[in-house]
Amino acid sequence: MKKLRVALSDAAIADILEQSDWYETQAGGNLAKRWEEAVTGTLVRIVRNPGAGAPCRFTAAELRGTRRMPVTGFAKYLIFYRSSESEILVLRVVHGARDLESLFFE
Repeated sequence: MKKLRVALSDAAIADILEQSDWYETQAGGNLAKRWEEAVTGTLVRIVRNPGAGAPCRFTAAELRGTRRMPVTGFAKYLIFYRSSESEILVLRVVHGARDLESLFFE
């Protein structure tokens, strides 16, 4: 089995860090650490089985092939990604109640 490379978009990195900072401010370091560990664990699950995430039904052609998986322990937060034979590209990590498709074009 070929090892997949994980790449995070600038937007995904910002999403993860902003949420971590928010948890740190609102609830302290323990919740922020739990968030970061949950994101990491979910990324490991995606690498092990890229097809496990639910396919997204976006209308934009640029987003075809995008999948989503909830962050373990933070089920309202979703990791959006695309996979190829060699790479998992994480596009965004956001709360699912947002206007999701528009987030990709900010």
